[in-house]
Amino acid sequence: MPGSPSAAAAPSPSPASTRPVRVPDLRALKERGERLVMLTAYDGVTARIFDEQGVDLLLVGDSIGDNMLGHRNTIPVTVDEMVVATRSVARATKRALVVADLPFGSYEASPAQAHATSVRLLKEGGANAVKLEGGRHVTEQVRLLTRSGIPVVGHLGLTPQAENILGGKRVQGRGEDAADALLADAVALADAGAVALVLEMVPAPLAARVTARLAIPTIGIGAGAGCDGQVLVWLDMAGMADWAPRFSRRFGEVGVALAEATRAYGAAVRNGSFPGPEHTYGE
Repeated sequence: MPGSPSAAAAPSPSPASTRPVRVPDLRALKERGERLVMLTAYDGVTARIFDEQGVDLLLVGDSIGDNMLGHRNTIPVTVDEMVVATRSVARATKRALVVADLPFGSYEASPAQAHATSVRLLKEGGANAVKLEGGRHVTEQVRLLTRSGIPVVGHLGLTPQAENILGGKRVQGRGEDAADALLADAVALADAGAVALVLEMVPAPLAARVTARLAIPTIGIGAGAGCDGQVLVWLDMAGMADWAPRFSRRFGEVGVALAEATRAYGAAVRNGSFPGPEHTYGE
């Protein structure tokens, strides 16, 4: 529970610090009441920018599927694709803790399958931790990974890989029975060794209840302000998408700026003003 002396000794990094964020820092930050900042990243360019601005955790999400690769959802994403994306992010990161998603079909069958996928993401991709979806039914996977030295972040609430079962992107944990089940899943994941827990599209009172119950930090996305931290898909955060979910907020209009730069570039090429003499090599 919060306040345990085992984690209190771990110093918490500040956004201005270049000291890498480590797993013990996550619980230390929760105990200090400091919010964790998490964003998705899928390439080295954005990872470097986010890392330099003090983002604590970079999630190489399987959301790469419907945000970068043109898929309708996350289900088609492969382990090979996740390895390449994770490697790109990890190479560009100096401070943030890099968390890589285990994609659909790469961990559900057995703890051994989860272990093999996770080893690839750490050895080939350079991840510091992995994230998987599900509750009590994946605790054996979490236990094996933890015993093997692989930090695990859990994911409850809306679990996008299960959207065919859930019937779409719907709020989860509404009603007393559903809330109790989600809390039981959260406790089971923490007991199995998970180092943090993402709560997606969960009623705010339930997310606050889970947060108060667990010693590990919760990171919300559409789960209210009562979580220990927040995560957003970076394209939603930066205004790169035509549509964003209700729980998101546009903190910039990068898409507008990129469109304007592209139009200006095209006009300069067409009217002959680019390249100019200052962009040209002589003999």
